[in-house]
Amino acid sequence: MKLPAAVTAPLTLGGRITVDPPVVLAPLAGITNIAFRRLCREYGAGLYICEMITSRALVERNPKTMDLIRFGEDETPRSMQLYGVDPAIVGRAVSMIVEQDLADHVDLNFGCPVPKVTRRGGGSALPWRINLFHDVVSAAVRAAGGQVPVSVKMRLGVDHDHLTYRDAALRAQEAGVAYVALHGRTAVDFYGGQANWEPIAELAQLLDIPVLGNGDIWEASDALRMVAETGCAGVVVGRGCLGRPWLFGDLAAAFAGTPRTHLPDLSEVAKAMFRHAELLVDWLGAERGVVDFRKHVAWYLKGFAVRRELRAAMAMASSLAQLDDLLHQMDLSQPFPQAVLGQPRGRTSGARSVNLPEGWLADRESRAVPFGAELENSGG
Repeated sequence: MKLPAAVTAPLTLGGRITVDPPVVLAPLAGITNIAFRRLCREYGAGLYICEMITSRALVERNPKTMDLIRFGEDETPRSMQLYGVDPAIVGRAVSMIVEQDLADHVDLNFGCPVPKVTRRGGGSALPWRINLFHDVVSAAVRAAGGQVPVSVKMRLGVDHDHLTYRDAALRAQEAGVAYVALHGRTAVDFYGGQANWEPIAELAQLLDIPVLGNGDIWEASDALRMVAETGCAGVVVGRGCLGRPWLFGDLAAAFAGTPRTHLPDLSEVAKAMFRHAELLVDWLGAERGVVDFRKHVAWYLKGFAVRRELRAAMAMASSLAQLDDLLHQMDLSQPFPQAVLGQPRGRTSGARSVNLPEGWLADRESRAVPFGAELENSGG
């Protein structure tokens, strides 16, 4: 599928940053650290956002948070996602980012559906309180002062009886954001079922700023289909790249008009796995880096014929040497399992109740910040 040039144009943020192709790596807690972002950049271009950073933790210079906001020397643009509920603290955090040159782009999180975030009124719960949402976004844009573009990422709403995406997108545009990214699920949907792309198309028609689509981008062909069906200006990729950093190469080729699907054999996958572990070791140290890599093993090996005990051993590896030895015990000649193409990866849990502050849905106009709303730790 080849798209018109106007649809495949690069994404421009605030006249300062050009994203070509218009592909964004969504922040994923415990995943999109400096190591994974570098690995993905080695396969293709785009905008690679770090893990979710809480405004309070940044302002208080929490040690873990200050480590999470590290970027590679050659990493550009440096993109940081902020979570916050209190406009004053969000504003202070963005001022800090600008004054200390901590990032080139700030993305505001209004899409996270996890209970520890929504029960404080944050993430996907916040746009329901539309005035508070507007205050948070406006505070961030004012603090950025035109020096750093600000964007927002959101879901359709709390549930299908409490949709927020239209009002929130218009308020965000009014506040001066560079783009709006919309995930085609509600908070209640969590990560289950099929994403609804129709609201993405609605926003693409409604707004004067770029709209990016998110939800069920498993292959580059899905990205092309989303752009063709919705008219969105680009895509946000989350779970689809888990264990498949080469997806960004496919996306770059697709948006350049030469669609392809890279199908690495197990030998190439093993090299990518080892490279990923190496980069984590560079960042976290020998032991912590390999331990952090363990959670990626199942994603990389999805669909390949690898003995259960060998998979288990890799998921317990404690050194690069041990991991390397285990990788070479696999049948590396295996072709890529095409049966897994287009299949969901990562979380697939479906509908669940949303934890909200008491009385949250009763007063949509309130600007009150819930008690204890600001999380003290970053990373989701």
